[in-house]
Amino acid sequence: MDLRKIKKLIDLLEESNLAEIEIKEGEESVRLARVPKGSIAHAVHHAPAHVPAPQAPVMPMQSPVQAATGGSHRAEANDLPDGHVVRAPMVGTFYASPAPDKPAFVSVGQAVKVGDTLGIIEAMKMFNPIEADASGTVLAIRCESGEPVEFDQPLFVIG
Repeated sequence: MDLRKIKKLIDLLEESNLAEIEIKEGEESVRLARVPKGSIAHAVHHAPAHVPAPQAPVMPMQSPVQAATGGSHRAEANDLPDGHVVRAPMVGTFYASPAPDKPAFVSVGQAVKVGDTLGIIEAMKMFNPIEADASGTVLAIRCESGEPVEFDQPLFVIG
């Protein structure tokens, strides 16, 4: 299933009053469910009937980064200045400019508006623009061009 479709499903779930969405395409299926804060999430794996579902212990996690890293989180996330944090919507490679010989989309101290491109994340040969979702001044840029980024990793702080 396409990563863009999954991202759209997540956005749809966040914008709606739905508690759960499940989509099936052939043998593939995706199920997204909201989990109230403070409760434990249960992993659900849908596979063809002839493939046993993997059994793993379910641990309560506060964020997808903690779930992906087994509960640890990067120390630099604690060093963020006060302001609105723009996070990576996917795993991929971050690029600060549209091409190696071009200037960066934004720099620290630059004013940005909602919708301005802050950078690009390349994932599966697709270049996905990272847009500002708040207006203000870029207070911090938390990644270097060409650096791999994780889902939900802080990229920019806008104040």
